[in-house]
Amino acid sequence: MNKQLLSILVCPVTKAPLEYDAEHQELICRASGLAYPIRDGIPVMLEREARVLSAEERQPGGSGARA
Repeated sequence: MNKQLLSILVCPVTKAPLEYDAEHQELICRASGLAYPIRDGIPVMLEREARVLSAEERQPGGSGARA
């Protein structure tokens, strides 16, 4: 993920910053509890396409791993 792109992207729901999860190719928003997929190098910033984070994943420093 391009660091410059990551620095300007925000969660479309909360406008909070995103964290890049390289292992799962997702952009994580702990504020909204959503993980947005990255497909073919393109972030899919649609709420309906996002995965809901587990309670553990929502914690600061929480695991990016899926439950």
